[in-house]
Amino acid sequence: MPIGPLVLASASPRRLDLLAQIGIVPDRVCPADLDETSLRGELPRPYAERVARAKAESVAAEGAFVLAADTVVAAGRRILPKAETETQARDCLALLSGRRHVVMTAVVLRAPDGRRAGRLAESVVTFSRLSAPQIDAYVAGGEWQGKAGGYAIQGLAASFIRFLSGSYSNVVGLPLFETAQLLRGFGWSVP
Repeated sequence: MPIGPLVLASASPRRLDLLAQIGIVPDRVCPADLDETSLRGELPRPYAERVARAKAESVAAEGAFVLAADTVVAAGRRILPKAETETQARDCLALLSGRRHVVMTAVVLRAPDGRRAGRLAESVVTFSRLSAPQIDAYVAGGEWQGKAGGYAIQGLAASFIRFLSGSYSNVVGLPLFETAQLLRGFGWSVP
């Protein structure tokens, strides 16, 4: 059974759906409002961990557990943006076309007493070579909006994925195994 209220520090409907998949329904959703700009020279893994910690710390939730996460799509040492424009989405898809990239999600759980624990999941994804008409059609559909790397694996982009090694739920936005382990570590009963 839950040992206290749980606050999800994210506005992502995908994270809510993923939590529900393992029987967890947060008591509140309170998106963190912070600047997610990477620091000069910051690598993908430290960036994801730093932002997830900052999200967990920025959400004031007295007496509650706070669950925060940050997902990064990395091509080598490069952090791809959460695509906000069609140009960004096209640039991301062109860069990922025919190559492998890594999706990392850092998850942080902060307890009411201030204790904090975190996990990082990494998945390797390889895209097939994308033609210009494929990119045009995907961009026209709008699924890329606000998505790290300009794509959503749970949508039409699934047809681009030639290879996946690691956690599928991580690529969607919340690694369920690692999240469940964090909750269990703080005394939650996760089915």
